[in-house]
Amino acid sequence: MNDIYTFPKDFIWGTATASYQIEGAWNEDGRGPSVWDTFAHTEGKIDDNTTGDKTCDHYHRFKEDVALMKKMGLKNYRLSLSWSRILPEGKGGVNQKGLDFYNDLIDELLAAGITPFITLFHWDLPQALQDAGGWANRETAYLYRDYAEIVTKALGDRVKNWMTHNEPWVHTMCGHFFGNHAPGLTDLKKALQTAHHMLLAHGLAIPVIRKNSKGCRVGLVNNLEWIEPASSSERDKAAAARHDGAFNRWYLDPLFFGSYPQDMMEWYGEDVPQIEAGDMKIISTPMDFLGVNFYTRRIMAHDSQGNFLNCRQVRYPFMRKSDYEEWENNAEGLYRLLIRLKEDYNSPELMITENGTPLQDKIENGEVHDPDRIDYLYRHMGAAWQAIADGVDLKGYFVWSFLDNFEWCLGFTKRFGLVYTDYESGKRIVKDSGRWYEKVLKTNSISL
Repeated sequence: MNDIYTFPKDFIWGTATASYQIEGAWNEDGRGPSVWDTFAHTEGKIDDNTTGDKTCDHYHRFKEDVALMKKMGLKNYRLSLSWSRILPEGKGGVNQKGLDFYNDLIDELLAAGITPFITLFHWDLPQALQDAGGWANRETAYLYRDYAEIVTKALGDRVKNWMTHNEPWVHTMCGHFFGNHAPGLTDLKKALQTAHHMLLAHGLAIPVIRKNSKGCRVGLVNNLEWIEPASSSERDKAAAARHDGAFNRWYLDPLFFGSYPQDMMEWYGEDVPQIEAGDMKIISTPMDFLGVNFYTRRIMAHDSQGNFLNCRQVRYPFMRKSDYEEWENNAEGLYRLLIRLKEDYNSPELMITENGTPLQDKIENGEVHDPDRIDYLYRHMGAAWQAIADGVDLKGYFVWSFLDNFEWCLGFTKRFGLVYTDYESGKRIVKDSGRWYEKVLKTNSISL
């Protein structure tokens, strides 16, 4: 008999998606292009040469999807908005049809007894703003505040849970330094300036959101990793500290301490961002919670010929054949990360806003069997339970993702969903993991 772990009675269980990954309808009803439309339409940028033009067609099938969520017992749903669907140029006139879509979606969710959690920015910057310099242009932070004003005025009477950004590290570094995400740049100085302006936009938006959505809760979502040195050598320890500084602390310290980590400021040297008077006070405006997206740990070693941090990732010793080539099923890393956030950042209220694993799911006799995903989720939910038992103020957990969808530069080569998407027909099939999660939702507990 397996142990049963019961969560606090008010624990928030949910699932998550993002606008570009599921909506499709990329050029319908007045929507303007985003950087991801431009990037995906550029030959060779996406692993399988696909785009998000249609993907799950959620724009046309949202009522069906909400009905499926209700059938599965989901009570909370994290989604993002397409900035360019609401403001095709990123500023100026509102596209009412785009705003109407989100109004209708929110009403449909509420009618089904599902609480919406909205992320304002999940990497799909309007192309018109990118043409004017993108996030490296300081004005974009203020245009984002204007966008937040429009959205929260329209939806704030019904939506009471807001997230300003999803994973600034990814949009900053993958999009502006590594070049494998939109907008596909490879400039470290621009990447760090982008990070600063995204964090500034977060701080600028918080009072606007609170003004228009009375009694709401506001946070930011960071992707975070548990990082370990490959050995006990001082060089490997220093390499791990640098990776932690660039990946975790650069996006946490400004929020909680009002400053960038000094060791990384020194490491980046001339590439550090331009910071104006008052910026750090704005960035560190108190939040109600921190969203944590967790997928894996990293083991880092010193390598003077390695990346911009003089370090390299060491392969994991216990990878399964089903593990994605970058990630392992290491739930202990989540536990240790949550404890670290409690100890180093003054016990903030936390929400696990994404956690999941990609597999090569296939339909067999009309069903999708994904035992490795169930195992992954069970272990990580168990780590969350243990962290709560050890004093971490963790309020909720959202599985990534509700549907298989367009996974950015990976295209349709990876499936994360609790629900299988047939991209040709649009058919949805609840996987074994989705049915297992239904039991979690009904009992507020986990077991195998």
